[in-house]
Amino acid sequence: MRVRSTRFVQASYKPSDEPQDLGPDVVFLGRSNVGKSSLINRLLDTKGLARTSSQPGRTQSINFYRINDALFFVDLPGYGYAKVPESVRRAWGPMVEGFLEHRRERIAAALLIVDARREPTELDRVMKEWLEARSIPYLVAATKTDTLSGNGRARAQRALLKAYGKAQLAEGPVMTSAKTGAGVREIWKCLDTELERAGVRTRGI
Repeated sequence: MRVRSTRFVQASYKPSDEPQDLGPDVVFLGRSNVGKSSLINRLLDTKGLARTSSQPGRTQSINFYRINDALFFVDLPGYGYAKVPESVRRAWGPMVEGFLEHRRERIAAALLIVDARREPTELDRVMKEWLEARSIPYLVAATKTDTLSGNGRARAQRALLKAYGKAQLAEGPVMTSAKTGAGVREIWKCLDTELERAGVRTRGI
């Protein structure tokens, strides 16, 4: 897809706040401080659209970004950061699970974002199970691979493949870097296929 326009629409805390414009959703999920916002900005080749923060867990809303006036990128709150208040941690599950339930028919694809340098957590596995239970097409994108050596990336890729298996939209986790752009083309190839199925023209524009 050629990205022609991007804009932040709104931050939502409950379904009644969510935008209802036409078009499918591409959903981004992952632990706090895993690099979701940086990857979104890199995929859209737009600096600063999705706000990054040095304070993990700061994003506690569901953030909607309108792409080409045809679809949404949706950034769900990060999970698993111990310093987030207990009340926020308790609210996270119902917010995210509720979103996956009530917008299921709009979701074209999901990206489960993980840190290539870290072992998968139980919450990562739960999120994978949530997506599979709802038959949501997804791929696993491993971030921050530019910080690893060649051998380190190979080891990380083997470990991630063992942990997650073959994700539905790729032959295995996609190794990415918001800094170098690694993996961006592969992610878009997967997304274009799913967006075309959802009725969004992605080729030749």
